[in-house]
Amino acid sequence: MLQNLLDGIMALVISVFPSLAPDTDLVFNGYLEGQYRYIAPAAPGRIVELAVEQGQRVEQGALLFRLDDAAQQARMHAAQAGIATAKANLENLQTGSRDAEIAVLEASLKQAEADRGLARANLESSRALVRSGALPVTRLTSDQAHFEAAEARVAQLQAQLVVAKLPARTAQRQAAEASLDAAKAELETAVTALRDRLITAPTDGLIEATWFETGEVAATGAPVLALLTDAPLKAVFFVPEPERARLSLGQELALSCDGCAADLRAKVTFFAAEPQYSPPLIYSREQRQRLVFLVEAQVSQGAKAGLNPGQPISVEPLP
Repeated sequence: MLQNLLDGIMALVISVFPSLAPDTDLVFNGYLEGQYRYIAPAAPGRIVELAVEQGQRVEQGALLFRLDDAAQQARMHAAQAGIATAKANLENLQTGSRDAEIAVLEASLKQAEADRGLARANLESSRALVRSGALPVTRLTSDQAHFEAAEARVAQLQAQLVVAKLPARTAQRQAAEASLDAAKAELETAVTALRDRLITAPTDGLIEATWFETGEVAATGAPVLALLTDAPLKAVFFVPEPERARLSLGQELALSCDGCAADLRAKVTFFAAEPQYSPPLIYSREQRQRLVFLVEAQVSQGAKAGLNPGQPISVEPLP
């Protein structure tokens, strides 16, 4: 009878002063979170091939999707032709054939002037079409860039032709070597742009979602698909303010969930500095009970246990 009376008094005291309650096992609830890669193109383009579908596993380097590369192919071929021309000019200088050298430069200049005329005509046509609303402004910008490039090419060849007629052959060789270096750099840029049209998997993983179809245009930086990587899962849970000090970085926790394997472990890797809920300014003992902090812990053996992102879990400190 006396024990029952003492228990009743203790229960009443605990109900009035919760902080006097004895410690119980700490169990925190949360969910699992995976590491995603959102795959987007480095430059805009129309998707001509979508090589994967939702739910498909891929390995690092596997093709995910391919963008239209007609313009990049043309640019690469033009760069290759530019290298051939630059090499021919340099070889002419090295053999000392001034007449042949000048003839090559004059022919190249005529071709460049013709290209500039065509670029000017295209630019004037685009301006008229843009004013009438029949053509987007982006096309005008592209034609303007082509015209400026054609003008620069004409100026370059004119300068080379002047140098070719100078008595000093050192300046001629230097100009030809610089042109060859510039052509090689242009080829590298073209090859890089062409390579960027093939988007491959940066790591092993699972295609979680796709947001575009073949034939649609993807903008720069717009994710086309989501890749769930094979990196370890992360347990995300919330700890009340009174228990926050009882956890520490690197501490191992026991992890459990419905249908999961036994003996799962997770290691604390992150504590949020700010609480998830802000009470009134006066932090009384009762209000501190309402504060919770986000904590993250890396799950060990996540892949072997068959865990999935979004799955509800519970964690507790190991004894």
